[in-house]
Amino acid sequence: MNLKKTNSNLTVFREGVRDGVPIGLGYFAVAFSLGILARTAHFTPLQGFINSFLNRASAGEYAVYTVVAAGAGFVEMAIMTLVVNARYLLMSTALSQKFDPKTPLIHRMLVGFSVTDEIFAITINRPGFINPIYNYGACAIAVPCWALGTSCGIVAGELMPLRVVSAFSVALYGMFLACIMPEARKHRIVAVLIIISFVLSYLASRLEVFASISAGTKTIILTVVIAAVAAILFPHPMEEDDD
Repeated sequence: MNLKKTNSNLTVFREGVRDGVPIGLGYFAVAFSLGILARTAHFTPLQGFINSFLNRASAGEYAVYTVVAAGAGFVEMAIMTLVVNARYLLMSTALSQKFDPKTPLIHRMLVGFSVTDEIFAITINRPGFINPIYNYGACAIAVPCWALGTSCGIVAGELMPLRVVSAFSVALYGMFLACIMPEARKHRIVAVLIIISFVLSYLASRLEVFASISAGTKTIILTVVIAAVAAILFPHPMEEDDD
């Protein structure tokens, strides 16, 4: 019986590795661009590797490197990361509903710690209860690729001329446009909110009334205010259950 269970877990782990390979390749490319930004914030390859290994979120890491480059303190960095990564709280809550009631707490915590947009997507779509072994297999490929991508980006940033580094930094804007444009095309309200956020961000950087507020704090305030107002005025409609 134990041998059968071991073989089953090995099969599930291999399935996770298989599904984690394309995710890992995509992660490496995105993390490489983040590494270029991390280099401008004076992160070493080792520091970038550790940060990416523990914080596997493009927006979250972008926020970290941006506030560090702006000279913000640890409190601002922590709050900004919490706000930007808040969506993972919802993802973890959704995944918690698919665990077998007998699943140990340690496995629940490790799966929650490993949640990313892509890992969540492949996990939530699997039939039946969540097998943590599947997540471990996917993360065994995806997480090292993400961390190595950041380190390689930092190393490349140190070796390349400053003009080339600046050119590569443009890839980050392309990455964020790729994230927001599909949603903006589907929902006009989202498109309007994106434009409003650009305008308010520009005004906050130019108006003297905000001159005494650091860049990190401005970003935190704008993120919370815009998200809160949008949620109140334009709540997302509840999807009807097909059952």
